[in-house]
Amino acid sequence: MKDDACTSIMVGKKAAMEGFTMIARNDDTFSPLEPQKFVVNEAVHGQKGRHIKSWLNGFEMDLPEDAYRYTAVPNVNYKEKGYYEESGINEKNVAMSATESTYSNECVLAFDPLVEDGLDEDCIVNVVLPYVDSARHAVRFLGKLIKKYGSPAGNSVLFSDKDEIWYMEIVTGHHWVAQRIPDDCVAVAPNRVSIQAVDFNDNEYFMWSEGIREFVEKYKLNPDFDQWNVRHIFGTYSEQDRHYNTPRRWYAHKRFDPSFDCDPQDPDIPFIRKATHKISREEIEAVLGSHYQDTVYDPLGKLGSESEKYRYRPIGLNRTQNAHILQIRDDVEADLAGVMWLCIGGPTFTPFVPFFTNINDTDPSYNNTSFEYNANDAWWFYKSFAALVESHYSQFVQKDVKYLEELNRYYRSRVAKIIKQAQNKTGKKLTKFLTKANQETVAHTKADTDKLWGELFKDSIMMSKLTFKMDKNL
Repeated sequence: MKDDACTSIMVGKKAAMEGFTMIARNDDTFSPLEPQKFVVNEAVHGQKGRHIKSWLNGFEMDLPEDAYRYTAVPNVNYKEKGYYEESGINEKNVAMSATESTYSNECVLAFDPLVEDGLDEDCIVNVVLPYVDSARHAVRFLGKLIKKYGSPAGNSVLFSDKDEIWYMEIVTGHHWVAQRIPDDCVAVAPNRVSIQAVDFNDNEYFMWSEGIREFVEKYKLNPDFDQWNVRHIFGTYSEQDRHYNTPRRWYAHKRFDPSFDCDPQDPDIPFIRKATHKISREEIEAVLGSHYQDTVYDPLGKLGSESEKYRYRPIGLNRTQNAHILQIRDDVEADLAGVMWLCIGGPTFTPFVPFFTNINDTDPSYNNTSFEYNANDAWWFYKSFAALVESHYSQFVQKDVKYLEELNRYYRSRVAKIIKQAQNKTGKKLTKFLTKANQETVAHTKADTDKLWGELFKDSIMMSKLTFKMDKNL
């Protein structure tokens, strides 16, 4: 099974600078090289006998006759690695990112163990996103599937629409809790059970599996006297949490609010915090690509000792296969509202390209990824570019920063221009226009990257240690 270790960020619409909901995640895998592609799954109407079976654990289920169109970022080698569609937005403007691997303690798993052939991350997007009409509906829909099929792993799932963001934690074989992120808040999840105190009288902000309170009471699983805290009941606080998970939440919250003061290993770092300012998409990108800059824990920095530099696992990694920010706008018609900001290759050094999701295809460089290295494929191209920048980090990082800043300037104006040009276009005509517009954005990004790539290669040649200065004629 694929060993994911992701970082998720959610920003409510009142906490967002542009006023739109945003859910974001790094898809981090065990291996640095697991090629992915970006695709559009067409809508399905009246197709009987549809069925899905996992390539990994034997899970299978019948599928509904009708399905919405949706974007996804699946594995290329799906027969060996599983589907893992990871993230997307459907034609009803419901966004889904799945999953944030989450680990529960042995006490709760003793009484509701994981289900070996249950619904896991490899199929979870396939069986949910094409069939839901809102973020709230998505939680209920997935909850019913977990009740019926069980889960073989702890998985947390992000859902959003133009109004709401929900974070759902599947914490045992059949039990789960979901919390709505308040509109004025930002939330961070780093592979630990994140949801804290639950108010069972507040159905607007909490949902949960049938019988979960009775389960906890029956088996005496609550360690607290005065609260029902999901993290305390179901979560862990292991050495892995202290060095691999918890510090990421600390650093992310500190990037969003420099006044945030907390120990990086504190097990009770808040999941959700009220935003101290309106958070931009660019800030989310910076956090997803971060590696403890300006602290002694930065493995690329000069402040810490060797032991300090590698004490904590950074947010941005070389094994981040893609990073994404799923944005649902509420200032345009529904057919223009879904924008998927997709970073193929790693968020530390490569751009988040905006894709409108009302499309019928993606650019060939994104949807036709090869198993082996191919410089024409976006995934391989940007992975290679990131490796080049990191190879001479101190010499190249500022050029890379300027390149990303210029692209973000272009993307902001580009999105606004596309929306303006799309006015008075509807139906298939609009879909065709947005499909072509996305491809033009891809071409511009590739040209800018090629230009910098060439400059960095020339600089690399000049940095060779295989040189010797004498008379220029020798």
